[in-house]
Amino acid sequence: MSELTVYLESDARRPELRTTDPVLIAGHLVHSGILYERWAADTPLPASTDGGDVLRVYAGPIARLKEARGFRAVDVVRITPRTENVATLRAKFLDEHIHDEDEARFFVEGAAAFYIHLEGRVFRVVCEAGDLLSIPAGTPHWFDMGASPRFTAIRFFGRPDGWVASPTGDTIAARFPTFDPDRMETA
Repeated sequence: MSELTVYLESDARRPELRTTDPVLIAGHLVHSGILYERWAADTPLPASTDGGDVLRVYAGPIARLKEARGFRAVDVVRITPRTENVATLRAKFLDEHIHDEDEARFFVEGAAAFYIHLEGRVFRVVCEAGDLLSIPAGTPHWFDMGASPRFTAIRFFGRPDGWVASPTGDTIAARFPTFDPDRMETA
């Protein structure tokens, strides 16, 4: 279930806000320049589906977002517990970092969590199938796919070669709960 949890950056134990209401999620994030939308993601994808198939299924929404936001390239990432080196891949994104362009993802299967560090707060956004999230360039954040990841997402890029993560050096991510879909609390 999609969920927004807002914490003070100094206290990962007591959230200020927790909601699963998509209207409240979008409304709360827009004040920080973060785009959150719900799109239809109701096409079942067989395990053998490749990235090209996913892009064809969602060609209309992809074209609209590319035009509206100036994205020049897209790809598909599909991660499962059987993905090669999955623990190393997860660890790669668990430290706070920034990008020099917007990071946008549309989830078509599964779930994962973005943690966005802004204005003295950490916004944990659990994204699931149907969620589009776009984090502005230069925004400190980290990403957790969980210990047993299972998601498929379309990634949007301004540069054809994709985004590059630049670590901030802040250790804040280690103080916050990791993403565990089996232990999600809901409002």
